[in-house]
Amino acid sequence: MKDCALVVVDMLYDFIDGSMACKNADEAVRKTLEFIDRKTSDPLEGPDVIQAGFPILFVRDFHPADHCSFTEQGGPWPPHCVQDTHGAEIHTDLAPYASEEFTFFKGYKKDKEQYSGFEGINEAGQSLYDVLDMMEIKNVYVCGIATEYCVLNTCMDLKKAGFTVYLLKDCLAYVDYKGHLASLAQMSKDGIRLTDK
Repeated sequence: MKDCALVVVDMLYDFIDGSMACKNADEAVRKTLEFIDRKTSDPLEGPDVIQAGFPILFVRDFHPADHCSFTEQGGPWPPHCVQDTHGAEIHTDLAPYASEEFTFFKGYKKDKEQYSGFEGINEAGQSLYDVLDMMEIKNVYVCGIATEYCVLNTCMDLKKAGFTVYLLKDCLAYVDYKGHLASLAQMSKDGIRLTDK
């Protein structure tokens, strides 16, 4: 267990029930919480114990109000996950597991789109890779929103960096079901291991 970690991608309110609500989001959150419970020896002892035994890292979209991906700026998406709004917050049931050092922000520069959590940085300026590497993590479980975009890109970058990547297929939400299935097939072909455990 000591060389394993969980990366939770964009389980944020705008992707759950907000401006870009994705299909299966509530179920994805519920299944993620079940997975966390299964992977921790005594979840009743709280997040600090869980973090020590099984690191849980969060990736967050964190956009300025004039981000280049928004339709008003010529981008493809409606405004979402704007800094310091409810829509950019981690789901309340998952938030107790989030710590400053294990939370990574992406899309925070107005002129740069970032789908991959691999590009995110924490408050200390460390990347997701930096922190996983420092902890000597070899096996990374991934869940989150949306399969076709940020989950796909995060998984592929983790794989390219040499991690063994396990995608929690029951802990995903998506924009389009066909796109979700196509992304799962692509990731499986590229060596991402699909699992529900």
